[in-house]
Amino acid sequence: MVTAQFFRGGSKLVGFHIFGHAEYEESGKDIVCAAVSSSAYMVANTITDIMNIKAQAEAGDGDMYLMIPQVKADLCQDMLRGLELHMRGLAEQYKDNLQVIITEV
Repeated sequence: MVTAQFFRGGSKLVGFHIFGHAEYEESGKDIVCAAVSSSAYMVANTITDIMNIKAQAEAGDGDMYLMIPQVKADLCQDMLRGLELHMRGLAEQYKDNLQVIITEV
């Protein structure tokens, strides 16, 4: 199962950690993994490369982590809230393959 963990500092989202494998289908054909990965990379790349926010970002096999500085949280809310909404929609469709959690930091 994929876990999409969002980090909240007060009332603002400040990052996410997405990890695990959906196991919806075999590797290379897994539409859940593809949807999750594609949207997470788009948000991370937009924040770091387009908006030029200095963030702690790491990605590996089935694992992506992004944490932005609290002072930049306002600038990133639309992107992070959009990703959370998208993940929740996917989790409703694929209950056995994706879960969304919020962690206070």
